[in-house]
Amino acid sequence: MTKRFIAVFALLGMATTAQAHQIWIEQPDGQNAIVRFGEFGENLREASPGLLDKFAKVTATHISAKGEKTFDATKAANGFTLPFKIISGDGVVAEDANYPLYTWKQQDKDVTNWFYPAARFITGFTAQKPKLALDLVPAGAEGQFQLFFKNQPKAKTKVTLVTQSGWSKEAHTDEQGLVTFDMPWQGVYVAEVSLNDRNAGERAGANGAEKYDAVSYATTTTYVKASGLAPLPAGPAATPAK
Repeated sequence: MTKRFIAVFALLGMATTAQAHQIWIEQPDGQNAIVRFGEFGENLREASPGLLDKFAKVTATHISAKGEKTFDATKAANGFTLPFKIISGDGVVAEDANYPLYTWKQQDKDVTNWFYPAARFITGFTAQKPKLALDLVPAGAEGQFQLFFKNQPKAKTKVTLVTQSGWSKEAHTDEQGLVTFDMPWQGVYVAEVSLNDRNAGERAGANGAEKYDAVSYATTTTYVKASGLAPLPAGPAATPAK
């Protein structure tokens, strides 16, 4: 079973906790920013009708020289569009903090999980403070990131850097949550990280409190490198799930 289908099963509430899908932020040439969902390295962007319809409410905060402003994203056929363009010096964070809970069987016991997708877009590596529950921020040096979980540095956690061609490299954060990657090519890089928090709790829902057994955080950070070797091409577009 491929990681794509494991993730799809999980998102449909089936019996696995694997979460291979992520959201990430990108900005097609000449267009506004957009939040995608799927697998960047597999050239998979989920669609509506389809898995995009599972989302509750995607919001994004645009961070610029003028300050910070939060927007509701608009669902389109192949992502969640944002009402702004990202320019040099800007940053963006996005999340769906109310993705519907799903229940599956684990050793004959019902387990309720909360999938918490989030994303960040950076235009440089000037150090930034975390804003997301699980946040991978630029740390001040080219190719260096720092991972935070609930505003505390997160050590010994795997981070995967992916390009459009499907090339990827894994590394683990150090005791300060730092991790550094070489970025030899021009083009888009997406750094991916996930964390399972098995502390049960409850969240506010439309019809009152909603209890959960665990939270599966999945966060990405996108960076577009202007210099370097010519980028390797993306593979054929993968077919979205229905």
